[in-house]
Amino acid sequence: MTYKIELSSDEVPKQWYNMLADLPVELPAPKNSEGKDQISSLQLAFTKAALEQEFATDRYVKIPNEVRELYMEMGRPSPLVRANKLEEYLNTPAKIYFKREDSSPTGSHKLNSAIPQAYFAKKEGVERLTTETGAGQWGTALSLACNLLDVDCTVYMVKVSFNQKPDRKNIMNIYDSNVFASPSENTQVGRDILAENPDHPGSLGVAISEAMEEALANDEVKYSLGSVLNHVMLHQTVIGQELKTQLEIAEEEPDVMIACAGGGSNLAGSLFPFIKDKIDGNSDTQFIAVEPSACPTLSEGSYEYDFGDISGFTPMLKMFTLGHDFVAPSVHAGGLRYHGMSPIVSLLTKEGYIEPRTAHQVDCFKAGITFARNQGIVPAPETTHAIKVAIDEALKCKQTGEEKTIVLNFSGHGMLDLKGYASYFEGTMQNAK
Repeated sequence: MTYKIELSSDEVPKQWYNMLADLPVELPAPKNSEGKDQISSLQLAFTKAALEQEFATDRYVKIPNEVRELYMEMGRPSPLVRANKLEEYLNTPAKIYFKREDSSPTGSHKLNSAIPQAYFAKKEGVERLTTETGAGQWGTALSLACNLLDVDCTVYMVKVSFNQKPDRKNIMNIYDSNVFASPSENTQVGRDILAENPDHPGSLGVAISEAMEEALANDEVKYSLGSVLNHVMLHQTVIGQELKTQLEIAEEEPDVMIACAGGGSNLAGSLFPFIKDKIDGNSDTQFIAVEPSACPTLSEGSYEYDFGDISGFTPMLKMFTLGHDFVAPSVHAGGLRYHGMSPIVSLLTKEGYIEPRTAHQVDCFKAGITFARNQGIVPAPETTHAIKVAIDEALKCKQTGEEKTIVLNFSGHGMLDLKGYASYFEGTMQNAK
């Protein structure tokens, strides 16, 4: 019986995989809105390396040795684990595997992009990075990466998550970052929003605008994004490349692959190397993106050009969107409360390679508790979405007798999300639509 497949440190990938090279149709380019030049703003706000990687068309991009070494020091490669106890509990003929991205020091996959972004910023002489964070996982990861590479870091954290998850802020402070609840009094964007609504709960669109405003106003400051854009998707593909090797060792071909979806980073990282095989006609794997019913971007959004932030600092991107001024209900899966979606993930969904599904947060927490009671690991609220659908698929196999191999990306642990679990047990959690 397989329990855990681990790779040695020297098996950390030496290149990132670039999905842009293999898309079935051309990705629509970013564009300016009428009378504005947001593309020039993008060039001012981001590091040169981030922009080069954003538009790179090579299938593989070399990972700098220093980045690869930091990956190893921070725990890569991550394990692939067979969920034997969960399978037994469900009494399913399906095999369930989960890739443990929660094993990083910050507890999620986000460090995979934070390390290279901080590395390139340091190399270009950037003194400080600004960023947004929803649940706090990205802010925590960038804080650690900046601390390791001696770059200052400022984080704008969506206010509702700032209040729901105070320990995320504490950890960012441990890593020497400054953290502000967004909307804040630090920026004109924040002040304008607070003047209109002092009780605004915040959104990722607002936090992005605040971080972008700071970067655009200071020559020594650059902006760093934790999801959505192509260079972030690129960095995360270390997950899927390791996963390919691990499944080969296990002699498994995945029938169903599942990841939660907010902006698209953990989904892209784990699935893109496998989606390439399907595009090439060498795979029949089903790819499922799971999002909150409270923020159903892929499931109910429109595929159109929209801004990535509330103020229109970013260029317009062709993506599935609920509208850049959309403010999601305050569900506990803060990392999934984004109005838009990665343009590449959006395109692959439109072309039929990715199937979107939605789930209610009460059902997700129930699935997360089932997982924890069988496998011992408490999942993040975001990760419970993937677990919910993995359990659904395993129970379908119980009905049909199919022995499918189900693989999910376990994107993060929930040890700093216990307030959400408390609300579940207290019966106060809302099954928000």
